[in-house]
Order: sequence, then C-alpha cells, then structure tokens
Amino acid sequence: MPTRLHKNRKKRGHVSAGHGRVGKHRKHPGGRGKAGGQHHHRINFDKYHPGYFGKVGMRVFHLKKNQNYNPIVNLDKLWTLVSENTRQKAAQAKDGKAPVIDVTQAGFFKVLGKGHLPKTPVVVKAKFFSKVAEKKIREAGGACVLTA
Repeated sequence: MPTRLHKNRKKRGHVSAGHGRVGKHRKHPGGRGKAGGQHHHRINFDKYHPGYFGKVGMRVFHLKKNQNYNPIVNLDKLWTLVSENTRQKAAQAKDGKAPVIDVTQAGFFKVLGKGHLPKTPVVVKAKFFSKVAEKKIREAGGACVLTA
C-alpha cells in the first residue's frame, strides 16, 4: 500500500498519534501472544476458554486409531454393491454359477443380517460375518468366504 493511503498520514501533526499521552504506546505491554494465561490474563482465559490448561485422561504411548475400524454393510444393501446387470444374470442363471460380491472392495469389512436376501445364490467375501447374516446367506443358497 502506498504511503499516502496509510491511516498514519491523518495523524501527522498530532503529537501522540492517537495513542494517548499518559499510557503511551509501548511495544508489548501484556507480553507476546498467549503470555500470562495463568497470571495477568487469567480472567480472559477462565471466562472465554474454560479448560484450556491442564490434562485429561490417560497417555497412550502408541495410539493406533484404526484398530477398531470396522465398516458394516447389511444384507438388504448387499446387491447394491454389484451392477444391476449382474443381479439380473444371477437371477436367470441355470448353470449353478453364483456371482461373487467382495464387500471389502466396496470398503466394508463386516456383513450384518438386517433385511432379507432374494433367493439367488451368491458368494459373499468379507472379513467378518454376523451369525444371522451367515445363516441368511446360506438359506438363500449362497456361501460366505472369509478374507484376511
């Protein structure tokens, strides 16, 4: 920004330039940054940032955030993971070949048993199956394959 546009130009000729004679404009009178949060700025920290200081909980030295990552898919959504074309071919198939639905490729690890399956045999690959899901897949004439 050119000098002529600075606000300071208006204050030329006025001795204290808007900072007052008594208090004076000094460099960092309260300290820099968050200085004094437990001392001279305590009221502000307690009022507007409660809980800023201190610890809570246990320390976990080697925190692994994905240990219990286990996205699920229910049986009623199982056929949405493959194309409509695959589903129609499987329904008309007489040769006994069942389509394979790999739920891990779709980003799911566990198959749960909500809803019902059409009576079309299907091979489902997943890391985990609930008992109900396994039972319903077998009843439909399909198979459950566990993957690593």
